[in-house]
Amino acid sequence: MLPLPHFSTAPAVGYNDKMSDAPGQLVVISGPSGVGKSTLLRRLLADCPQLIPSISATTRPPREGEQDGVDYHFLAAADFDRRRAAGDFIECCQVYGRQYWYGTLEDEVSPRLARGQWVVLEIDVEGTLSILERYPQAVTIFVEPADPSQLEQRLRGRGTESPEAIARRLEVAHRELSESHHYRHRVVNDNVDDALAAMKTILFAAGLPEQPNRQQAPA
Repeated sequence: MLPLPHFSTAPAVGYNDKMSDAPGQLVVISGPSGVGKSTLLRRLLADCPQLIPSISATTRPPREGEQDGVDYHFLAAADFDRRRAAGDFIECCQVYGRQYWYGTLEDEVSPRLARGQWVVLEIDVEGTLSILERYPQAVTIFVEPADPSQLEQRLRGRGTESPEAIARRLEVAHRELSESHHYRHRVVNDNVDDALAAMKTILFAAGLPEQPNRQQAPA
């Protein structure tokens, strides 16, 4: 088993509100394409139902099987632009230089933190830096490969993208790896079970309740 990453055992600063005696907390998970962070997040959410996933908004069309409000909030470009101008996003950007926008809506995060819930974002490094300007106390976790060459193997193994798209993702991935020092915690995903255990250790040390607070309002 790989050693767990170093982490502080000091209690995390939360977001208190009259609506809840327990502090809410924002958790940010990032990592380069192909590192397996989405798989880890699914496992983490299944094991820790007290974590509430934030649903991102995007201007790209739904893929087969995707549902609005479940996988993403699918917005028309004009609607996304209007909400961006109105300040409805706490972070947003165009991913991989394409025409599609992605972002985190304010109403996916702030009301839940006010209710004392723990909210999880899966976003890129650029988005994380924006989040930290507003929520510097967020628990940030960067998932990285044991060997960067594994990323290309995994991306090509998917068989879902063109060589040009893979090259673009790898370029972004290497840039994100160089920015991992901005995160409080780094977890190597060489083994999913070990990486998952490391993430749980980090979150419970930061104050994640062992069980969901049954007094909280619904997500």
